[in-house]
Amino acid sequence: MSKLVMIFASMSGNTEEMADYIAGAIREEEKEIEVIDIMSSLDASILEEYDGIVLGAYTWGDGDLPDDFLDFYDEMDKVDLTGKIAAVFGSCDSAYPKYGAAVDILIEKLQERGAKVVLEGLKVELTPEDEDVEACLRFGKEFVHHLS
Repeated sequence: MSKLVMIFASMSGNTEEMADYIAGAIREEEKEIEVIDIMSSLDASILEEYDGIVLGAYTWGDGDLPDDFLDFYDEMDKVDLTGKIAAVFGSCDSAYPKYGAAVDILIEKLQERGAKVVLEGLKVELTPEDEDVEACLRFGKEFVHHLS
């Protein structure tokens, strides 16, 4: 049985809402996933304990990771994620020049560390609306289908 983890950062609650929908969809597929708020003072080495990794982060400012995610992101340089599958999601704001850049930054880091990113990054404009909720549910179900 695959061991799954979701680690997310949320300031306004939008990314947390996405996390809830995605994790719910994964559980509907009869898979367990541990969901952890990045504020829990994690070390990135925790990622090595899991077969599947889902990261979620909102984009801060002009295209940055949230401050809450910075230490974890830097620690990821020390982990080997070869053989792991991964996916990334986040809430975004099109008022900024780099739409959803945090999602792209995390995808790049996961790939750099050897993970296989199996889905296109899911970016939702601010608060998830009905069609976004459906996209989150699909995202969770599709992630499960990539597990071996």
